Amino acid sequence: MDNPSITRLLTRKTALADSRVEQLPPAPLGPEEALLKVDRVAITTNNITYAVFGDAMQYWSFFPTGQDGWGHVPVWGFADVVRSNVPGLEPGQRFYGYFPIASHLRVSPTRVSARGFYDGAAHRAALTSAYNHYTRCSTDPVYDAALERYQMLLRPLIITSFFGADFLEDNAFFGARQLLVSSASSKTAYGTAFCLSHVRDVELIGLTSERNRAFTTGLGCYGRVITYEELGTLAPDTRTLYLDFAGDTALRERVHRHFGDALVYDCVAGSAQNTDPEHLHVAALPGPKPQLYFAPVQIKKRNADWGYDGVNARFGEAQRAFIARVADPERPWLKLVEHRGLDGAARLIAELIAGRVDPLEGHVLQL
Repeated sequence: MDNPSITRLLTRKTALADSRVEQLPPAPLGPEEALLKVDRVAITTNNITYAVFGDAMQYWSFFPTGQDGWGHVPVWGFADVVRSNVPGLEPGQRFYGYFPIASHLRVSPTRVSARGFYDGAAHRAALTSAYNHYTRCSTDPVYDAALERYQMLLRPLIITSFFGADFLEDNAFFGARQLLVSSASSKTAYGTAFCLSHVRDVELIGLTSERNRAFTTGLGCYGRVITYEELGTLAPDTRTLYLDFAGDTALRERVHRHFGDALVYDCVAGSAQNTDPEHLHVAALPGPKPQLYFAPVQIKKRNADWGYDGVNARFGEAQRAFIARVADPERPWLKLVEHRGLDGAARLIAELIAGRVDPLEGHVLQL
């Protein structure tokens, strides 16, 4: 059977709201390659963060387009094997993993096992291995076909949230008495707060817009919720850790100038509101230098501390608890919104960048 053509969405690296659809002609499959048909993916502000830091943290490098200035925004989702020249991978097998927004992905599977495989393509060899692994759904202990849309939306976010919360606890919150969380209505932010719900000696303060105040307060996972305009009401001498999911340059400066030396750590965990990675380089700010948080670093540490099975058990428990809370039919934290086709993806990316997406909504793309 002939290989299919590949349809893909390209995004301009310097103007993320600008995307276009392109079709590639069919190409023969190599002797050690497999072709995956991407079925459904999730698109969130987390993916916008990948694009913002695409060059700085090599996110653009996972799925090169071959076109200067244009990249694939990486997303998480599910795909099925449609062609394979690799033992252990058969047509019809389903995998969860990291994909471009495209109809198909050609992979060079290595380390094929019951758990899944790694893409051994040459251009991915030097990249973070956690993003190169594809999980076999049939053997994944936390996979549930009925919850696929929640899993692809929340699994990458809860990885960031769970290990981000663990990183802060592992460092005793750098001596802070309060944790100030920007863009507190975002899923990764409130996922982190959910993972810290057992903490009693550090107050969690959600920082959000007036528009999102009611939603964020209703989550019930922050000790207090204030708006950006109310930042100045916080005591400036309280030892504070700033956990930034917004990436707002002006807000970062306000936080640093308000708390000064009482700001013990500035942890940059996302960039929901700023598509310019230069926002980290604000000159002459009082207090600590902003530090990028990168989940795979903490995962690697915990693999050494807890072992692979221990990490999976703890993360699996956290993921199940978070999905159960988010999908609670009595008081849901998330309303699923489905889009279809690559044109739908392009419109959604533009809406996310513009900040016009309701925090109650979780957006999935059916290809």
